[in-house]
Amino acid sequence: MSQADYEPPNISLRAGRKKELKLLEQTLGYTFTNSTYLDIAMTHSSYANEVAEDAFPDNERLEFLGDVAISLVVSEALFRLYKTVPEGELTKLRSIIVSESSFARAARILDLGKYIRLGKGEYLSGGSKRDSLLADAFEALWGAVYLDAGFMAMQKLLMHHFQDAVILALQEGRLFRDYKTQLQETCQRKFKSKVEYSMLDERGPGHAKEFTMAAIVQGRILGKGIGKSKKEAEQMAARNALVQEGLLHE
Repeated sequence: MSQADYEPPNISLRAGRKKELKLLEQTLGYTFTNSTYLDIAMTHSSYANEVAEDAFPDNERLEFLGDVAISLVVSEALFRLYKTVPEGELTKLRSIIVSESSFARAARILDLGKYIRLGKGEYLSGGSKRDSLLADAFEALWGAVYLDAGFMAMQKLLMHHFQDAVILALQEGRLFRDYKTQLQETCQRKFKSKVEYSMLDERGPGHAKEFTMAAIVQGRILGKGIGKSKKEAEQMAARNALVQEGLLHE
């Protein structure tokens, strides 16, 4: 069955719920062709289990789809951003991004908690603030956008929102393994000297800069690195220096 063949259950939305979902659409910057997708994405199983209709859908299937879609988008973004990073390191970075904590963080930025329909018990126990529940809703949301708009539109919209929560942190080097510290400690022991960093090259337009930095010890270049920011390039230079010194494997 293709994406176009799938249709959600025919659920009529009450005026109040439609108004709520419109507010979420405004936050997303996207209007659903079929708002039922969004309604299901924001429906927790505890709510579905408490309504009179046995077949009332919850967001678990959309959560499954969204998880795969987000993982693919993030994988491609990392592949394009970090041209010199090996597969194992890319996998580690992806695991940081495609995780409950980062999804929950992004869900809070979108304020998803106030749109999720919960059963009474789940609501009273503070479910709308729980990381696991928010992360599931975030995945379901992008599964819904994928079904409604297709992959390319979902990818563009996801990157617009999700990069603020995680991708930019990667570009600044904050989620990288701290190769600079590791290299400094190594050089202090081995050479009794401090590592310095020097920019070798800067190219590209303002919105897509690419920097080349060198890690230098006692006037000798130990490693070079390329990144979308100076911090990232320094981390990659330190990493390559550690590889050259036989202290880190590719």
